[in-house]
Amino acid sequence: MTVSQTIRNEYEEYERSGRIWGEVPIERISKLDFPRVSEAVRQAYLELTDLTTSVADSLDAHGICGAIAHSHLPNLLPGMRIAGTAVTLRNVPERKTPTQGTLDKDPIRMSSRECHYLAEPGDVLCVDFGGNVEASNMGGQSCLVAKMQGLSGAIVDGAVRDVNTIRDLGFPVWCRGGTPKTGKYRMEAMEVNGPVTIHDILVQPGDFVVADDSGVCVIPPELVEPILAEAQKTEAAEERSRQMIRDKRPLSELKPLFRARYNGQ
Repeated sequence: MTVSQTIRNEYEEYERSGRIWGEVPIERISKLDFPRVSEAVRQAYLELTDLTTSVADSLDAHGICGAIAHSHLPNLLPGMRIAGTAVTLRNVPERKTPTQGTLDKDPIRMSSRECHYLAEPGDVLCVDFGGNVEASNMGGQSCLVAKMQGLSGAIVDGAVRDVNTIRDLGFPVWCRGGTPKTGKYRMEAMEVNGPVTIHDILVQPGDFVVADDSGVCVIPPELVEPILAEAQKTEAAEERSRQMIRDKRPLSELKPLFRARYNGQ
């Protein structure tokens, strides 16, 4: 695999800045520097009352498959919500057994930490391990690095370990579940910042990810601001509807609001 001169130059710059962990070969890093959503927009998303449900409705209206149910990827810390630009990692299972890998002194080829140091504050790490829950993609130490680097959280289509430590850290993680098994010699990082699949949803580096107790949503960059405006309008309309319900307004007044809401108005 060839490495573009742009990637090589950026890699050398990151290396000089002490941001290269070094376990993932440069040939497996597809992107390093790409646009992020502004902090003002990120915070505006976090202020939405029903974050993912409002976003999911707008994604539907735009014809985008971007929502993942909580039942597929529950959050380890109920009540938490995150919003941020996606950085991605695709892992695959190792062919050798962990014992043989140790005996052969194979290199450890997993590295969520590589992504943590390449990420920018506010980013969300999205890890694709194909839903495999036998081995851990991240543990307590890795999550500590992520938190100290300023990541908003992680979405893992697989398992994590050190769940108690992760909860004590207060680092938000949505994942398939927990496992005591280390990922060392059980998985290999194949690509950093390339396209990944989380559950059945495509995630590209630079997409915008939001997550809460209802699930996870992935927004293409060009729709981040339009969907924010739509979600804010939706929530304002729903609050008016709720107040009318509390006031026991007649159905003749309530029904037009319901129709407008689900016609994307």
